Amino acid sequence: MGDAFIRHIELLGYEKRFFPSQHYVYMFLVKWNDLSEKVVYRRFTEIYEFHKVLKEMFPIESGDINIENRIIPHLPAPKWFDGQRSTENRQGTLAEYCYTLVNLPHKISRCLHVVSFFKVRHDDMNPVTDSQIKKPEVFLLPKDSKQSLTDITGPIVLQTYRAIADYEKSSTSEMALKAGDMVDVVEKSENGWWFCQLKNKRGWVPAAYLEPMDGPDESEEQEPNYAGESYVVQKSYTAVEEDELTLKEGDTIEVIHKLLDGWWVIRKDETTGYYPSMYLQKAGEVNSVKSELRNRSAPPRRSTIRNAKSIHKQGRKQISQETYRRNSKKYIQSQWNMQGNSQNKANVIIEKNEPQENKAKAQPAVPPRPSKDLILNRCTERTRRKIL
Repeated sequence: MGDAFIRHIELLGYEKRFFPSQHYVYMFLVKWNDLSEKVVYRRFTEIYEFHKVLKEMFPIESGDINIENRIIPHLPAPKWFDGQRSTENRQGTLAEYCYTLVNLPHKISRCLHVVSFFKVRHDDMNPVTDSQIKKPEVFLLPKDSKQSLTDITGPIVLQTYRAIADYEKSSTSEMALKAGDMVDVVEKSENGWWFCQLKNKRGWVPAAYLEPMDGPDESEEQEPNYAGESYVVQKSYTAVEEDELTLKEGDTIEVIHKLLDGWWVIRKDETTGYYPSMYLQKAGEVNSVKSELRNRSAPPRRSTIRNAKSIHKQGRKQISQETYRRNSKKYIQSQWNMQGNSQNKANVIIEKNEPQENKAKAQPAVPPRPSKDLILNRCTERTRRKIL
């Protein structure tokens, strides 16, 4: 295998830390060529020193010889005092810097200096903490930050979830859990893998193993869309459970319910079932996700977790596949078509039989109206009053 290089760097936001003294660090999600994803933390002073060395290594590309040849992006110098406002306002520039950096020629974007700077350090996995010091405050960059770079979120109290069972990690990017562990969720991915932190540990965890503290989490899920949304299968999958579907790469299906654990309810022709959302791509999208699926597996389903212990008396609402199928607009339409056809056939039969039945059917006789004496003798007081 070749040398490691970075495919993508995404700025997640920044943290305000209080140990050993108050300071700010930026959070980066670094995606590597082996499809691993790591979160690293860097102070802006570190980033600026890295930037200065990079310019010295490539004087032509930095514009030191001829400004017209500059392709290395600009980065403003740190202020005399970097407070929260300057840290917040710098996020747009820093996100753009990282995007440009990884798209530079390989001699720059894949050089040892860049690779080494964004590699996971010991303090990324085990940040210095003190139980007596205030918990760090997390500020996340909005998903639509490209449209509104100044619209940065305020201090976020990360959602706390509880592990319902033990989970053993299967890769270095994941995090192991014990039943009852309380984790803070940094990022919820719709593929069913959530990025969490637990004390000094961070990593990806299957959403199926987590439940919110304040109640069952189906309230966070979208309502079913029985009209269906067209998607294309990017990776084949063979059903393991009875309520799952087996599909091949390239199949076109319709998504009718997007669930938090990354297993979506889909419809193929008249059949519905569960399928891993990470193996699907919305129809018409240009960017293919095939290259990212080679070494990744679907997250486990909640129904397959053994010894799951919820703290909530009320369980998660379950919708049966028969309910999904019967509420499907295609199913309803097909039923209407069948009823229409059967009615037309009945009409045809009647029309064919009419010439054979020349006799008109006898109409039922209208019963005679009861007499006044009969009503007074046999009816209730209320009825008798009406004729008096």
